[in-house]
Amino acid sequence: MPVLATQAVVKTMPVEIHAIGTVQAFSRVAVRSRITGELTRVHFQEGQEVRQGELLFTIDPRPPRAALNQAQANLARDQAQLENARQEYERQKKLVESKLISPDEFDKAEAALKALQGTVLAGQAALTNAALNVEFTEIRAPIDGRAGDLLVHAGNIVQSGSDVMVTLNQLRPIYVAFAVPEQHLAEIKARLAETKLFVEANVPGLAQPPRGELTFVDNAVDASTGQIPLKAAFANADNALWPGQFVAVVLKLKELAGAVVVPAPAVQTGQSGDFVYVVKPGETVEMRPVKTGLTREGETVVERGLAAGETVVTDGHLRLVPGAKVSIKAGLAPTVAPAKARPAKGT
Repeated sequence: MPVLATQAVVKTMPVEIHAIGTVQAFSRVAVRSRITGELTRVHFQEGQEVRQGELLFTIDPRPPRAALNQAQANLARDQAQLENARQEYERQKKLVESKLISPDEFDKAEAALKALQGTVLAGQAALTNAALNVEFTEIRAPIDGRAGDLLVHAGNIVQSGSDVMVTLNQLRPIYVAFAVPEQHLAEIKARLAETKLFVEANVPGLAQPPRGELTFVDNAVDASTGQIPLKAAFANADNALWPGQFVAVVLKLKELAGAVVVPAPAVQTGQSGDFVYVVKPGETVEMRPVKTGLTREGETVVERGLAAGETVVTDGHLRLVPGAKVSIKAGLAPTVAPAKARPAKGT
């Protein structure tokens, strides 16, 4: 019977978990004003890269400066009154010690001194607050990032703490969030205890997928989906990843060195489990039960039951029975080129 066949080969097979992930900004900040006032100038363009501390907006500084001048004047007045009250207190103290005045008069002088001390402290706090309001007329970028849509334009009155003026997204580094079935959790935790785990994010149009590191494993499995949320951080130096993108994620757990590998179609499933048809000398076939492992890119790892170099049938199984003679179609075998085993990384 004509069949297709190939040899089992030894190669290094990566153990991977595949998922769909979403790109998320490393940090996202909604910029608001800390004071109410008229927006007089915008210092950036929508979509522009900005650096931390860079000036973004200017609010009319005249009202806060006037309030600052008023606070300074009030504090100077209160400090003068405090000095006068202190001198009066010292005079009254000498008089009461000489018993020239009643203790009640001295108590009044002492109370007036303490009241003015409190007034000066309040004035100093008001001055500090007024100085901060002047500083808040310049709104600067809190993080390095890319500016989004400009939501408030010059000439508008912005309200303290309520109006979002622009949103900044930090793109370098950047996160990719994804989730994997909970049965992988134990192996992921065990591998993280030993070494770093790396993640690839496959983006359409990119020949080389960006490579990042697994940095976050959530503290609970999502009971509604049975999956554990994860995050990987990417340097994203070329801005290949963009917030909101969907990407195909590959989490690499380890590599199996020296694995016996056959094409996935060679493995068949029967009532007693998986098996392969092995072509014996004399071109007869033997039905061989096997234990299989992971399957990746059309190849399956055979953990037990098959040796490297043995020939297995990859097509034509339906007409075969144990002991049947076969003829391998010319030019079609072997279909898997042998690969030299190499040491596993991180194992």
